[in-house]
Amino acid sequence: MKVHGVVARTLRQLGTDTVFGLMGDANMRFLIDFAEREGGRYISAVDEGAAVSMADGYSRVGNRLGVASVTHGPGVANTVTALTEAVRASSTMIVVTGDTPSRPGHLQRFDLRAVAGLTGAGYHRVLRPEDVADDVAAVIRRVLATRRPVLLDVPVDLHHADVPEPHPAGPARTGHAFAPDPDELDQALGVIAGSRRPVVLAGRGAALAGARDDLVELADLIGAPLATTLLAKDLFRGHPYDLGVAGTLGTELSTGTILAADCVVAFGAELNRYTTAEDSLLRDKAVVRIDIDPERLSRGGPAHTGVLGDAGVTARAMTEQLRDAGLRPGSFRGAELAAALAAHDPRAEFADRGGPATLDLRSAMIRLDELLPAERAVVTDTGRFVYAPWRYLHVPEPTAFAHTLNFASIGLGIATAIGAAAVAPERLTVAVVGDGGGMMGMAELITAVRWKLPIVVVVCNDGAYGMEYHHLEKAGVDPAPSLLHWPDFAPVARAYGAEAVTVRTMDELEAAVKRLDATSGVPFVIEIKADPSVDVGETS
Repeated sequence: MKVHGVVARTLRQLGTDTVFGLMGDANMRFLIDFAEREGGRYISAVDEGAAVSMADGYSRVGNRLGVASVTHGPGVANTVTALTEAVRASSTMIVVTGDTPSRPGHLQRFDLRAVAGLTGAGYHRVLRPEDVADDVAAVIRRVLATRRPVLLDVPVDLHHADVPEPHPAGPARTGHAFAPDPDELDQALGVIAGSRRPVVLAGRGAALAGARDDLVELADLIGAPLATTLLAKDLFRGHPYDLGVAGTLGTELSTGTILAADCVVAFGAELNRYTTAEDSLLRDKAVVRIDIDPERLSRGGPAHTGVLGDAGVTARAMTEQLRDAGLRPGSFRGAELAAALAAHDPRAEFADRGGPATLDLRSAMIRLDELLPAERAVVTDTGRFVYAPWRYLHVPEPTAFAHTLNFASIGLGIATAIGAAAVAPERLTVAVVGDGGGMMGMAELITAVRWKLPIVVVVCNDGAYGMEYHHLEKAGVDPAPSLLHWPDFAPVARAYGAEAVTVRTMDELEAAVKRLDATSGVPFVIEIKADPSVDVGETS
């Protein structure tokens, strides 16, 4: 076989069924082999950065390896923003490319290793044709183990070399769950047993470990309410003591409850400044952290007790030992808290500021949550609008939620949502974007149309770069320079082959959702007109 054929076959043998990309000299033979010879699915994007964002969304929402492929030079250069986002999101993803031919003066020569280093991705160059199958397999194992994307460089000079057909290989496997150190566990149990008002906090690590039931059992035993980080959104939804997302997105009730706690037991959680509300939620509390990442544990403060271990395995061990010790739950989560949580009405958190021709995005997201199919994925771009979907649009499980805030770049949301839709076409994917990021990513609607992906794009159009508008207004400066004058999104979307509607009232929003047919294979765009002066981050 040729080297390019071995790359395609090895990826297929190791479980890759989809590659997102844009074809060029460095990857066209590989992509043809992957789709035509190996029976894979090649989804071509409009832009190389969008292809990487698609693989990123595919990885995050599918909890599996995402693969993108771009050509060398400007192809790789165009991926820098999306690849940085994927690295900071800890996506399990590889980008297949190939260095330019070794002849001097090639117009697209570019330092691929330097680009990888700039974004924080790993870099692996295939040096010998006979090593290509082993190198591809090694890179996949590395990515799955470290959750750090890798730029895989298969130089064009090697592509047409003859190599033996690779031996059949089984699907690539992730690492196994491991138990905690007994001494660390014992120290943590002492802290938990000595608390009277504990809270169990779950992060994305706990969700990926499939630890929900184990954490619920532990929380029930110790009498702890349950909360999550944003990336573990809705892990405990439906439980009578679910506080929801902790921190800056928390409700008044959930924040008050966590403030009253004397111990936070955090599983697979970053405990960043958003989750902890600038550390105010952890102040004067014992903190027990359970994580498989020793570096994350080392970032804890002096009051933190760390346990290196899998969330599910550790929670089960804690429950078993505390039960054997005869621990009885405290009274922190009584009937009064359960009743208050059950009675919570998100509409009571703010005063609706919709106008005659604009919607309050908070009310709009609450209504969309009620109207859209419950079985869905939600992907957001970034911008001031995100507070509304993050608070009020729910998902069936945490991996069905993703955002593109890790590098704080607008414009990645639609492409990331297309990747999410490609990995789970049986359910609706809801992309929520601002007007600035939406206009940047709108061209990729063509990709969603071409592949008949079940996606609805909700454009929150306040006619401004919202965060900049807010900062200028707050500083007493005329915010007019932040205002935008786009064409209406609906006719643009229809020109790309999607269905689309513009809404200004709640009746129009409800009518738009009734038109939505998730099984039609035609992407649907709902443009919501909003007022830039309304601060959607405000709650009472």
